[in-house]
Amino acid sequence: MNTKPSNAEQQALEAQVKDWEANEVAAFLAKQKERKAQFHTFGGLPLKRTYTPADVAATPFEDIGLPGRYPFTRGPYPTMYRSRTWTMRQIAGFGTGEDTNRRFKYLIAQGQTGLSTDFDMPTLMGYDSDHPMSEGEVGREGVAIDTLADMEALLEGIDLEKISVSLTINPSAWILLAMYVALAMKRGCDLNKLSGTIQADILKEYMAQKEYVFPIAPSVRIVRDCITYCAQRMKRYNPINISGYHISEAGSSPLHEVAFTMCNLITYVEEVKKTGMPVDEFAPRLAFFFVCQADFFEEIAKFRAARRVYAKIMKERFGATNPESMRLRFHCQTAAATLTKPQYQINIVRTALQALSAVLGGAQSLHTNGMDEAFSIPTEEAMKIALRTQQIIAEEAHVTEVVDPLGGSYYLEHLTSEYERKIFEVIAEVEAHGGTLKLIEEGWFQRHIADFAYEQALNKQSGDKPVIGVNIYREPDEVQDLETHPHDPTAEKRQIERLQRIRRERDNAKVQALLARLVEVARDDTQNIMPVTIELVQAGASMGDIIERLKTLWGTYREVPVF
Repeated sequence: MNTKPSNAEQQALEAQVKDWEANEVAAFLAKQKERKAQFHTFGGLPLKRTYTPADVAATPFEDIGLPGRYPFTRGPYPTMYRSRTWTMRQIAGFGTGEDTNRRFKYLIAQGQTGLSTDFDMPTLMGYDSDHPMSEGEVGREGVAIDTLADMEALLEGIDLEKISVSLTINPSAWILLAMYVALAMKRGCDLNKLSGTIQADILKEYMAQKEYVFPIAPSVRIVRDCITYCAQRMKRYNPINISGYHISEAGSSPLHEVAFTMCNLITYVEEVKKTGMPVDEFAPRLAFFFVCQADFFEEIAKFRAARRVYAKIMKERFGATNPESMRLRFHCQTAAATLTKPQYQINIVRTALQALSAVLGGAQSLHTNGMDEAFSIPTEEAMKIALRTQQIIAEEAHVTEVVDPLGGSYYLEHLTSEYERKIFEVIAEVEAHGGTLKLIEEGWFQRHIADFAYEQALNKQSGDKPVIGVNIYREPDEVQDLETHPHDPTAEKRQIERLQRIRRERDNAKVQALLARLVEVARDDTQNIMPVTIELVQAGASMGDIIERLKTLWGTYREVPVF
């Protein structure tokens, strides 16, 4: 990127482009028309035929800058992958803690460098495995965790001070964090040496994924308490992954994925600041989670714009002075919504391109989907291929040797700036209409997600959005020869037996006394809910014990339907 051209230089460039269009382009179009009258990114941004310095003239070099320097457009760290590659964090979770522990150890043996945990639906929603609502779902789509004993089984033989552990859970996230902390304490670990994250981002649940328990206000308070607790006691741990991934997977545009995530960020930061904690005390450990969709360059621009927007929000809006508070760090997952059952092997190609886009966009952590995830939990073989995909990008493709190698591309820089501008426009619109919490309750975010999802469904149906194997290059007589991950029917019985044994062996009078204290802490908004929750799980309380008791105080949330 050079300095901004003078007016004369700008006019000369525009005249050159106009002459090119009138001559070379017009002559070529007379012989061969373009495939479409108008080209767009997947997210709907119109695309020109080509880009020149004129398209980035309004972008000052300071907004592009250097890697590791504000506004971090080109990456949060100055050397990026030249120093260390991203964390390869393949997600796993099924059956009991012991079952998933075996998968963890298999993936570590294959070169995985961080753990990421999927939980079953009862655990996500705060039901114990023997609750009537849990029947048939225990351990089916993730690992079942009821008590601290399950967390011990899940992480048996894994050094918590050396390997990063991510817990993908939301309404009951603070209870899983409490179990993780209690396990680390029991092992004598230094809490300040633990690394990893809980997802915990509850606002995107109301917007998109719909896994919530309590009303919005107490749910945000729990997030606040996780952030403040970790800021004071767990200096390397990320107490939240503010997540655009699920907003995208629910059907949103890439723009709204990032813009809605930034609206949620603002809400969380404002809530924590109300406690009196300075922004530079907790912001360095805020983390993000984005998807990498199929539009290669749009996704790279999206990630670069997200870093720039975050840096400006933290500095200009919240007064952060520590550069660590302005560095957006994100985990990325390739897009599950793009995976197909027809010709499922080509999902490997889709995932590889999406992973490359995430790397060129500067991800700190990456999960690559298994080729068979459109059918079920991935098999070990599918996970190994997905992990090898990351390793090939890291070790063979030579894309890690230059920081932000696409920086300076006229197209990419223009798209990055367009994304930044549009993200701030969405934030301004949300604030003009009453803020994030009000608009969640009114269904504003949900309608935007649903509208884009419906539009894309129509585009697939019409063929305007090609999906190979589905609406183009189909194989009508395709025979699926696929071995899927088997569900172990004994998992539910084994899980319930352990839960009921814990209930028999614990000091139930102590648990009941702690549950009463939990309610008193929850009633007092100035207190932090984490310490008493840690005491509860140490005493053998189950997730269901804690959630059900708090329902008596806070109730549950029911969404107003969006049509």
